Parts: sequence; structure tokens; C-alpha cells
Amino acid sequence: MLSAKEKAGYGLGAFGKDLAYMLSANFILYYYQDILGVSAIAMGIIIMAARVFDAFNDPLMGVLVAKTKSRWGRFRPWLFAGTLLNAVVLYLLYTAPPALNGTGLVVYAAVVYIIWGVTYTMMDIPFWSMIPAFTRSGDEREGLTTLARSCAGVGDALITIIGVMAVAALGQGNERAGFSRFALIIALAFFVFILITCLAVKEKSTVDVDAPSVKEMFRALVQNDQAMTVVITIVLINLSLYITSGLLIYFFKYDFGGEGWRGAYTLFTTFGGGIQILSMMLFYPLIRKFLSSMQVFYASFFMCIGGYGVMLVLMLANVMNLYILMIPAFFVFAAFGMLTILTTVFLANTVDYGELKNHRRDDSVIFSMQTFVVKLASGLSTLLVSICLEITNISEIGENDTEVVTNVAASTVGILRLFMTVVPIVGLLIAIGIFAKKYILTNEKLEEINQQIKAGK
Repeated sequence: MLSAKEKAGYGLGAFGKDLAYMLSANFILYYYQDILGVSAIAMGIIIMAARVFDAFNDPLMGVLVAKTKSRWGRFRPWLFAGTLLNAVVLYLLYTAPPALNGTGLVVYAAVVYIIWGVTYTMMDIPFWSMIPAFTRSGDEREGLTTLARSCAGVGDALITIIGVMAVAALGQGNERAGFSRFALIIALAFFVFILITCLAVKEKSTVDVDAPSVKEMFRALVQNDQAMTVVITIVLINLSLYITSGLLIYFFKYDFGGEGWRGAYTLFTTFGGGIQILSMMLFYPLIRKFLSSMQVFYASFFMCIGGYGVMLVLMLANVMNLYILMIPAFFVFAAFGMLTILTTVFLANTVDYGELKNHRRDDSVIFSMQTFVVKLASGLSTLLVSICLEITNISEIGENDTEVVTNVAASTVGILRLFMTVVPIVGLLIAIGIFAKKYILTNEKLEEINQQIKAGK
């Protein structure tokens, strides 16, 4: 059984690493495009290319983790080293040299961002790979996954909630300086929390994993049809969420507008982040007592699509009351919180399925796909967001007035609203269609698989 110390240590690590991740995911485009003046399309291509490049390296990291043997285990050496390096690069990412401009600034952003992604992979894959390695399948694994995802959700929400206000306060009117100081604080917190994880969590896996070659690894992934189904589903779910979250700051600055846009943005994201955390820590465990994981999964999908639909209707009717918009947002954020937990659980379950089908337990390889799909979805969403910004000419609006924007064209806000709602709805509908057709790992099926694995041993 997992001790309270191990659970707390793992949860704190999840919280710390998502502080760092969300600082990059939420504000990288805004920092370079809106503050430093790099074109939206240039940044979109850089971020997309960097994330996809790094994402395709993720399975290779899974191989390195599987091959690692040390007195500290397979996971913790990579976890410690990757976090230390990534914390340094995170600070550099938001501390672009003032002398750089034009092409030099673009090159700096591209190089530092690629290095950030590679070093984040060094710690993220071993972090999530620890779940099947030191938990038993069933309630223990689902419980730790729920805890970790909930703590990660707190980290996500905290950055989203305090980000723009903290930057303004730390920079005292200079957003560029504010981002640099804020990044330093988050980088230090990130390292401390992961250090706690390394000290608190002990690897208990009794499975002797033979590290696969790169060829064997990709063969195992392709042959694990359940893992690939979950991977595609996660990409589409995250793509939908990231498009909305990526455009949210522009929606409040250029559509909602006014001098109080930062306060409105902070209040909305505080509400959304709070609901997402509650859904993972309270709503999901409560609903799970009455419904199966599959039933909760499908219910969450329909909640999310319905929330986006109502939000679209309100925007088309030009209902721009913050508190009314929070009503459909409640269902969207609550649904995403539960979907985040369930997709992680479903991915963990495919490790057992893969062991039965392919006769090897590829926990690191399978969980390397989690980082892969998050980065792939993030890269795709950033490219789509940058295209939206370019179409709406928001870059030019921002150059003229970066603080208070008024009299934005109706066509600009119309495109912004459609991108925030219609595109996510389409992505979610495709995701639920693929999942319903391909995924077969119900609780009963998993019990049958575990019994066959035991019989084979």
C-alpha cells in the first residue's frame, strides 16, 4: 500500500511540474507576439515545429528510462536532472535579451523553446511512468492518478489565475520585466517540489522490464491498438481545450475590452480553474460512486459539448455579461477536469493490455505517449490560434495599443468567438466517435486480462 508520504510527495511533484508547464503553455505566444512584437504566424510555426519535434523524441526518452539502472532506480535520476535543467531554461525563455530584435529574436525563441521542450521531456516521462511501476492496477492506481491529476490541475489553475496580475505587479507596469521575474519564481518552486517527489517516492515495481530497441518500441505502440485509441482521443480533447485557453487572453483584451480586462480575465480563469479542480477532487469521486468510468467519460463529453454550444449561442447574441458566460463555462471546465483523469486511467490500463498482447510490459514507452500527445495537441492548437490572430489582425491592433483596446471590428471579434467554440466542438465530436468505436477496456475486460497475465506467468 502507498504511504501518505508517498502520495503527498507525488502530488506535490505534479503540482510543481504543471506550474512550469502552464507558464510556458499559456503565455509563450502572448509574451513573444504581444509584448516583444514577433509576428503571430512566425511564433505559431516555431512553437508548432518545436513541440512536434520534441514530441517525436518522447518515445526515445521512454527507451532511455527503461534502460536506466542505478541505485536510485530507473525514474528518479532523470526526474532530478531534467527538472534542474528545465527550470534554468524556463527562466531564459521569459528573459529574452533586450538587444535582440527581428530575426535574432525569432532565432532565440526557437532555440530556447526547443531546449525547453527536450529538458521537460527528461522529467515528465519518468514522472508519469512511475504510476504503473509503483502502484497496483485498480483502485490504488486510479486513486493515485486522481490525486496527481488533481494536484496538477491546481498548478494549472494557479498559473492561469494569477499569471497576468502577477506579471503586472512584479513588472510594475513593465510586462517584459514582470514575466522574467515571475518565471524565476516559478522555476525555483518547480525544482523544490520535484526534489520533494524524488525524496518521498520509492520505486516498488517487481517487473523486470527489458528495454526495447527503437524499432521494437514503435512496433509495440502500433500493435497496442488500445493505447493508440486513447492517444488519439487525448490529442483531440486537449486540442479543443488548448484552442479555447490560448485565445482566452485575447478574447478578454480585444473583445471584452476596457480598462478592467485583466480583472475580468482573472475572475473568469479563477472560476474555471476552481471548477476544474473541484471536478477532479470532488465531482469525479462522487459521480464515480454511482456510475462506471465509461459512463462518467461519455457524460463528460456531452457536458462539454453542451457547454460550448450554449457559450456559442450567447456570443452570437452578443451577451457579454461575465457572470452569464460563467454558466456554460462551468460545464466545460468540469467536464475537462473529469476527462483529464479518465484518459490518464485509460492510458495506464493499456499497459496491462499491451503486456498480454505483446508479451512485454512497456510502461515507460506507453506513458511517453502522454507527453507526446500533450505537446502535439499544444503545438497544433498554437498554430491554429496564431492563424486566428493573423486573420483577425490582432497583432496590428496590439502594436498600436497594448493596454486598453477599443473599437475592434465586428468581423475580428466574430472570428475570435467562432474559433473559441466551434472548432473545439468539432474536435470533441470526432474524439467521442473514435473512442466509442475502438476502445474496449472495460473493468470486466481488464479483470479478464489480469487473470490471463497471471495464468501465463
